[in-house]
Amino acid sequence: MSQHPTIAAIGELLVEFVSHSKNCGLRRIGDYSGPYPSGAPAIFLDQVARMGGKTEMIGGVGKDGFGDTVIARLTADGVGTGGVTRAGAHSTGVAFVSYYETGARDFIFHLNNTAADQFHVPDTLLDLANTHLHISAASLGNHALRHMIMTTMRQVDTQGGWISCDPNARPELMRDTAVREALEEVMQRSRYLLPSTSDLGFLFPDLSEEAAIDRLLSAKPEVIALKRGAKGATVVGFGERHDFAAHTVPEIDPTGAGDCFGGTFIALVTQGASLRIAGEKANAAGALAVTKRGPMEGNSNPDDIDTFLRDQGRGDFT
Repeated sequence: MSQHPTIAAIGELLVEFVSHSKNCGLRRIGDYSGPYPSGAPAIFLDQVARMGGKTEMIGGVGKDGFGDTVIARLTADGVGTGGVTRAGAHSTGVAFVSYYETGARDFIFHLNNTAADQFHVPDTLLDLANTHLHISAASLGNHALRHMIMTTMRQVDTQGGWISCDPNARPELMRDTAVREALEEVMQRSRYLLPSTSDLGFLFPDLSEEAAIDRLLSAKPEVIALKRGAKGATVVGFGERHDFAAHTVPEIDPTGAGDCFGGTFIALVTQGASLRIAGEKANAAGALAVTKRGPMEGNSNPDDIDTFLRDQGRGDFT
């Protein structure tokens, strides 16, 4: 693989509406903002493009205003959309989200049988041997998406491309045997894993954090970038370990912060950055992401991140 592969993602594209009120649990009439372009793979890839990576998004949106909104945002931020299908017979997927003071969220997804799972993977879109395919495991819960994701992942892996994975091990998804088996295969084929601390706890309930990391690194994965939310992050790989302290920022909307972290990290390591620099900047990008309402509105560019780090007194990471 060349030093700068195409970074691709495959999965759901949708728009999201966010409640302005907390603790209402989507049960009460209130003010919402939206439609915000969304979908974990899209948030991740939009951040990769903002960081200078060459990208291709594979997914589907409807021939409607919501679909126009998603395509316009991705295009404006430099995401390749040659793999995005416009499905005339299906509407764009939609999600609604509401927060609690504790940080917990209620979601309602209108995803199945929308344009989000009615797309095809173009045969000639990717040079498989020079592709870094990122997979958000939350996408594996949809049968149609899972089939296309697993087929594409096996092709990229077989041809010598690289795989990265955000396990995103939601308990409601992991109760499905097919989803759990698919996630385990993706993780086994991945070079980079970007779990959260809750992912490790769910996947390895009988292991300490350190033992879980060692278990993961004993297989194919070479680097673990561990997201600790409001407690910062840790990157382990190639005999190195780097711990990054959290940034204190006003939290408006945490949705997408992990995808923004992952997009920054993968973009930088594929451009040759050290694990220390990639982790520090990813940690900063994740913090910036929570300061704006909307899952993709807090995505950042290199100048934003460098300015933020300087203002935080974290040293020169330029």
